[in-house]
Amino acid sequence: MTRVAIAGSGVIAGDHVRALAALPGVEIAYVHGSDLGRAERLAALAPGAVATVDFTRILADPTVVAVDVCNATPAHAPFTIAAGAAGKHVHVEKPAALTLADFDRMVAATEGAGTTLMVGQTVRFQPAVAALAAAIADGAVGQPRLAHVSWYTGYVWPGGWRGWQLDRTRSGGHPVHNGTHLLDVAVWLLGRRPARVFARSFPSFAAGMPVHDSFQLIVRFDDDSLATLEISYSLAQPRDMFRRIVVAGTEGTVTHSTDDDPVLHAAGAATPLPSVEGAMGRQLAHWIDLVQGRAEPVVRTGQVRAALAAALAAQRSLDTGRPIDLREEEIA
Repeated sequence: MTRVAIAGSGVIAGDHVRALAALPGVEIAYVHGSDLGRAERLAALAPGAVATVDFTRILADPTVVAVDVCNATPAHAPFTIAAGAAGKHVHVEKPAALTLADFDRMVAATEGAGTTLMVGQTVRFQPAVAALAAAIADGAVGQPRLAHVSWYTGYVWPGGWRGWQLDRTRSGGHPVHNGTHLLDVAVWLLGRRPARVFARSFPSFAAGMPVHDSFQLIVRFDDDSLATLEISYSLAQPRDMFRRIVVAGTEGTVTHSTDDDPVLHAAGAATPLPSVEGAMGRQLAHWIDLVQGRAEPVVRTGQVRAALAAALAAQRSLDTGRPIDLREEEIA
């Protein structure tokens, strides 16, 4: 058995508990949370798991070899660094950190000390996106030159538009908290480093919200390839989603659209899209393979750092209304 601990007791942590509990050969030893009641409710989903508010108890347990950090974003760095210092492998939810300096310390405490660090870029494990990446790696487009991603959803935060994710000091801002998904896809599929970012935001429905619900990002990469990315929370039903991805290169083009999923599309339908379904389970199964030394990482920390640098630059672009050139040290 590979014994792991969960650090977090919110909605996302619940998804992680369910996915890890379903994996053969994995035992969830602890669920940590700042609220013992919430931690107990999640621990009940994994037979034998112990709820605790004492993270040092987890760090001191030599039978726990890995920690899944999926609490609020400001806690990612201190929890990851502490787990790495205790000799644990770490999986951490995206966005991995609120600053590049924090992320560098997280990498140093894990990869730099002989364990592993995997950031939960779930989109890479969605079947359709993984298929695009495989086709590009096989030369289907030649040299990638252009990526376009449109992503519309009706998802709303736990707690609605008053959720902590709208507090920039806690989430890093919308380009960091959710733009990281699109930026990671662009970095992964184009295989280049971002060099310049320009961001714009718009209110689709609620002009009085503290954070706009629609965003556009234009990213130029170090070889002058280009990504145009848009994300919007403007669909009427929380479960609705539409996404389209296009990658064009010197030899061809590959595309994906959720419109091609062979399921009934209806407002608020609960039917999982085949192009998306099961990604969390595949992601955490891959993490366990990494912990056990059975796989090479699909998510590499250098690419994660580049996407985070672009996300932070996008927030600066929103603040200033200007394109932001990334400094060499930001994308090294």
